[in-house]
Amino acid sequence: MNLYLRVLSYVKPYWYFMAGAMVCMACFALTSSATVWVALPFLQTLFSQETVQTVQGGQPGQAGQGGQPGQGGQLDMAQDSANRLEQRTGMTGLRETLKERTNDLIRRPTKQATLERLCLIILFILLLKNISSYLQAYLMAYAENGVIKDLRNHLYIHLHRLSLSYFHRERTGELISRVSYDVMKINGTISAAFGTLVKEPMLVVVFLAILLILSWQLTLVSLVLLPLSVLVITTVGRRLRRSSTASQEAMADMTSTIQETVAGVRVVKAFNMESFEIGKFKRQTQHYFRTLLRLTHMHNLASPITEILGSAVGLAILWYGGRQVLEGGLLAPEDFLTFFLALFSMMKPVKELGQVHNRIQEGIAAADRVFSVLDTAPEITDAPGAVPLPDLRREIRLDRVTFRYDTVSDPALEEIDLVVRSGETVALVGPSGGGKSTLVDLVARFYDPTGGRIEIDGKELRTVTVASLREKMGIVTQDVILFNDTVRNNIAYGVADMPLDRIQSAAAAANADAFIEQLPDGYDTFLGERGVRLSGGQRQRIAIARAILKDPQILIFDEATSSLDTESELLVQEAIDRLMKGRTALVIAHRLSTVQKADRVVVVDRGRIVQAGVHGSLIQEDGLYRKLYNLQFRDQEPVAE
Repeated sequence: MNLYLRVLSYVKPYWYFMAGAMVCMACFALTSSATVWVALPFLQTLFSQETVQTVQGGQPGQAGQGGQPGQGGQLDMAQDSANRLEQRTGMTGLRETLKERTNDLIRRPTKQATLERLCLIILFILLLKNISSYLQAYLMAYAENGVIKDLRNHLYIHLHRLSLSYFHRERTGELISRVSYDVMKINGTISAAFGTLVKEPMLVVVFLAILLILSWQLTLVSLVLLPLSVLVITTVGRRLRRSSTASQEAMADMTSTIQETVAGVRVVKAFNMESFEIGKFKRQTQHYFRTLLRLTHMHNLASPITEILGSAVGLAILWYGGRQVLEGGLLAPEDFLTFFLALFSMMKPVKELGQVHNRIQEGIAAADRVFSVLDTAPEITDAPGAVPLPDLRREIRLDRVTFRYDTVSDPALEEIDLVVRSGETVALVGPSGGGKSTLVDLVARFYDPTGGRIEIDGKELRTVTVASLREKMGIVTQDVILFNDTVRNNIAYGVADMPLDRIQSAAAAANADAFIEQLPDGYDTFLGERGVRLSGGQRQRIAIARAILKDPQILIFDEATSSLDTESELLVQEAIDRLMKGRTALVIAHRLSTVQKADRVVVVDRGRIVQAGVHGSLIQEDGLYRKLYNLQFRDQEPVAE
């Protein structure tokens, strides 16, 4: 119930559309019942052998001259009408009174005129019924789609607020499935709540009112099986919710596999793993197929059960009511016919109500998955009273910093003490998995240390706003991320309203302007997903141009040159040198030239700083740095002339 109410809370901005839809639903329900109510006068007009005067109860002999009733006849008719009204009480009196009022509205001097008027009334009722049906459907669709849009936006915004650790725990395909498929499934819950649960009960109420007016005894007989229907439908609904959850999880698995294989298609082809990935996907689609079968089985079970129970009610009414008519009991034949028309008109909304519980359960299962994301609290947030970070003037200080990932028992960093002075370039080197990337992630506050402090000019990072900290930083990752947008927008990413000449200057500083000008549309060329239309070196230079345009005070850079040819590496190196000039830089170094030019080299191994100094002194020491140098950098040393 709490999940259901949370979903409905998103309807509040669209209450006026919902209110309008409900008015239209009420109009639809009333016109639907009116269609049934006027059916009997229509049939009587067509098939009755009585004259209009007889139906009206007039006596030919009482007419005065000119065919008009005399004064005595008028007084007698009025007295008879008053006596009949006094004698009618309860449902019987209400039934006869409504029938008289309907006849007064429809009857005309001749049967032809009565038929014409009746056809016009039915036409008006049908027009009003269908106009209200259209308006109700349009207003409901506007509100439902608006709610889905708002919920999807809320979910997407919340995903951007979540910390980096959350995305390391969750699969990308799973999150895509929740934003797209699961949110759409919730639409059924909203439609059921404000469509079926409002419109169909209105129809049931008006038709039930007709049934009660015609014969409350027969109506009670028709309601005997209602508790059994509710019990069966509730049982089916519980099982449907479990099946729906399994179906959504299977869809998430398929989405995740598609995302992984498309992103890693080069690796799949390189290792001839197409058959393996196809087989894996087929197994997942088979599992999804089976979950859908179970879901469809449970979903469609409610409809025949409701119909069978409704048919049983109809047969019971036919048997009991037919006997009463034959024996001259509760109902006249024409009232029994109207009763049956109303009863079978009520079966469709009752059937819809029988399925609404199942639709709600499907939506609740999807809502459970969506709200599990929305209920995840961001780990990195602004503390109460956080202030903007001033410009860096002195240093970045790590004081006894320790960090441990949730899924790993051993610390990734332990007792790290490091000071990076303003304008200094510090190269971080060490074996893979030693903690270099974790260290720079802590400085960017993608994570908070589990022990110790990180300060910038004496201000602990938790006391400054995250936005102001990131504004001071430019980050170039090893895995260059480019978006399916133009070159211009990729370079200006994160910098609003940047003129083209500034973008071109940044591209020139990154040695990227030459190849950009050769693209089909220059700076307006779309790069494709993840920049697939560019080479590795070109992608790196676009990323460097992005950092140059931002003009950050602090640079975090993870070099990646293993996939670059010599020419591209030289161009990238020149761009890096320009990027780091005059900036405070933390560089995870892979190039000998970067290490040699760094103001200081810090060697990180197994979460600890094991050496620190300049290249010339570290190479003389018998330590890890010289070992790494001998393994990685020896072949890159310049040859003496």
